[in-house]
Amino acid sequence: MSKVLGYTPRLAVSLIRKRLASSPVVALLGPRQVGKSTLARRLIGDGDVYLDLERPSHVRRLTDPELYLERQRGRLVCLDEVQRRPDLFPVLRSIVDEARAPGQFLVLGSASPELLKQGSETLAGRLALVELAPFSPLEVADLERLWLRGGFPRSYLADDDDESLSWRLDFARTFLERDLLQLGGRIPPESVGRLWRMCAHSQGQLLNASKLGAALGVSDMTVRRWLGVLAGAFMVRLVPPEHANVKKRLIRSPKLYVRDTGILHVLLEIDSFDALLGHPVFGHSWEGFVIESVLAVLPPGWRHGFYRTQHGAEIDLVLTRGNRRIAVECKASTAPRVARGFHRVLDDLGIDHAYVAAPVPEPFPLDARTEVLGLRHLCERASQGFAD
Repeated sequence: MSKVLGYTPRLAVSLIRKRLASSPVVALLGPRQVGKSTLARRLIGDGDVYLDLERPSHVRRLTDPELYLERQRGRLVCLDEVQRRPDLFPVLRSIVDEARAPGQFLVLGSASPELLKQGSETLAGRLALVELAPFSPLEVADLERLWLRGGFPRSYLADDDDESLSWRLDFARTFLERDLLQLGGRIPPESVGRLWRMCAHSQGQLLNASKLGAALGVSDMTVRRWLGVLAGAFMVRLVPPEHANVKKRLIRSPKLYVRDTGILHVLLEIDSFDALLGHPVFGHSWEGFVIESVLAVLPPGWRHGFYRTQHGAEIDLVLTRGNRRIAVECKASTAPRVARGFHRVLDDLGIDHAYVAAPVPEPFPLDARTEVLGLRHLCERASQGFAD
């Protein structure tokens, strides 16, 4: 019998409610087992409808989807695992266009690029997207545990590290053996599993699709296609380079990250925090942890990237909204120092204030325009849009 976990309040609830109040259809997207169904059940009220499209009894209700869904008019209808029935999108468009009211449908999906494209095109102007990420530092208390185990609820909330590790091993195996078939069509699980592990060993490094392809015996275009599937399933993130309007030769390749550090560590066979401390990926693991944590709480409308010149001067994360730019450098040290070219990069980008994310208990100034922050403090600033 599976263990019943307590509910951990999620920051996304307020954003989902806001989107439901203004949009006919809200799509809550995220990886499997991240808590989408649990969250949706807390959002829907008495008299609303919840359909799990992995349950045959629920699927049978949609034998004539237009007839069934028309009969639910005035209720919020939640369709879980909607990627199993992409044929429903045209039906939803017809119904929402007739009713012309917000908050008609909440659809949940473990997204793929094809699903996002079809849903967005069919429901253009009617659909609001909300991503549910794993737990963030603003949702749970133990940052060391969150860093090691990652933010998937059953991993983070496990009774001990061994139970968490077992869950993540099962998750990775299930993803490769079952979920890939839904997300990417005819993709060889063994080859994608090798690529996934190679991504873990390349954490925080520039993408070299040709090198990865040569190791796998496939073309660089095939590698990019497989990475697109992994990215669409929220398993990896390709952080684009920031092409600022400066007269310097800039790196053009994206940086590659396994998004959840718990999954990163299981792919690298890291089973304890002591093992992480002594592993070569330690600094890049912290970097990915910071980036995912900040992006999970950042308000909509911000664009993210990294900045690196051909001479190696760089910023790990550059956040842009309109004319504002925020720089975040990641240092897995309680006594962080920035590189010699750091301030020159701030000048290039026109940044007046920068942050260094480090495992420190309290913020402190590094210099006149650079502040060192612990991750929870940084996430609090990010959740407020770095308001002055």
